[in-house]
Amino acid sequence: MGSSMKKVISLKCGLINYQESAQKLSKELDEGNTVELLHPKEKNITFPKDLVLEGPGIIISSSGSAGSSHHCLHRCSHLDQSAHATAHWLRTQNIQPERCHIFNPLPFHHVSGLMPWWRSRQWGTSHEWVTPSLMKDPSELAKKYKLQFSEKKAPLLISLVPIQLKRLLENESGINWLKCFSVVWVGGSLLSSNLIRIARSHKIRLAPCYGTTETMAMVTALKPQDFLKGHNDLGAPLIDIELRLSKNNALEIRTSRLALTLWQDNKTKGVRNKDGWWQSADAAEIIQRNNQQRLLIKGRLDNAIHSGAETIFPERLQERLLKNAYQDQLPIQSIFLTSHVHEEWGDQLIALVRLNKNYSQENLTMVFTQLVGLVKEWLPAEKPFEWYHCPKLKLNANGKWDTKEWALWAKKNHPIISRLK
Repeated sequence: MGSSMKKVISLKCGLINYQESAQKLSKELDEGNTVELLHPKEKNITFPKDLVLEGPGIIISSSGSAGSSHHCLHRCSHLDQSAHATAHWLRTQNIQPERCHIFNPLPFHHVSGLMPWWRSRQWGTSHEWVTPSLMKDPSELAKKYKLQFSEKKAPLLISLVPIQLKRLLENESGINWLKCFSVVWVGGSLLSSNLIRIARSHKIRLAPCYGTTETMAMVTALKPQDFLKGHNDLGAPLIDIELRLSKNNALEIRTSRLALTLWQDNKTKGVRNKDGWWQSADAAEIIQRNNQQRLLIKGRLDNAIHSGAETIFPERLQERLLKNAYQDQLPIQSIFLTSHVHEEWGDQLIALVRLNKNYSQENLTMVFTQLVGLVKEWLPAEKPFEWYHCPKLKLNANGKWDTKEWALWAKKNHPIISRLK
């Protein structure tokens, strides 16, 4: 087929029947087309002709590590390379990729759900979709998939986001189900110390990892045996990855599977600098252990709050606060820290709190007063200026916090406690 016949095909990925979407994707790629993967409610984008590749390719959206919403253009060879790097990571742990069985509960239009399916294609191994609704019911999940741990015959692999892991770890059936997996990759956002503690106590073989749409998934991954030994980093770079830090401690990545270009604000945007490095929007730390780089993510640079001489990363503070709240047995379901601009005080940290469902609202002020007491020894810039009760507070469909949504919510509501008054 001549290159003039090739085009960008928009594929809306059904939330129930991912297999049908996967078959359509395979067909279009076999014909050499570039395919844009979309959520069912997303609108098609008219891309310029120069985004059509000579060979098959993927356009996939991201709101992640480049700092704002955009689309990444990848050759299919980038997906192949990513799968190869993950296979090498498995082999270093004596797990043979071709023998594995992959469970996939993540959305197909997202890189986290696309790559497990792609790995199964390249490795020649079995792959099984798990519907999102079933992931919310661990008891039914365990009934449908009666699994057994078997590292030699057919090692089981799964990728999760933290909210899915949380639901499974809150249920005995979910815990027993997770024990059957040789590797449970978990990424997408910072993992809470409470989830880490529960997973370790039950010997769940977690592999906390870091990946981006720009790099077509996994960049680093912690080996499960290292996780169970108590290490809390995100592991070493995969075989085809180089890491370094910029002057402001932003994570920079160099790899031959970086996106070819980004489509943002109706124009193309370069990815690499002249030396081939891409700068993410994540603040990081790189440590050395056993002569290997190990990655730690501090938080999002675009979420960081600069107060005087202090740079505050809300993700770390909310994890610290949640941990203390659990230790004091406060009835907290979730906490989200962000900032908004106060007319008089400027950029200030605020806290949105969701209480447990079975908690009486009569003692609301008392609970919030206790929360304020937990931060009394924190640095002044780390203490939230306003505390909101937000019964609808939750992560988005990708297991991440929608900062704009909740900052807007705070503007429309009144805090329970404010030290701005």
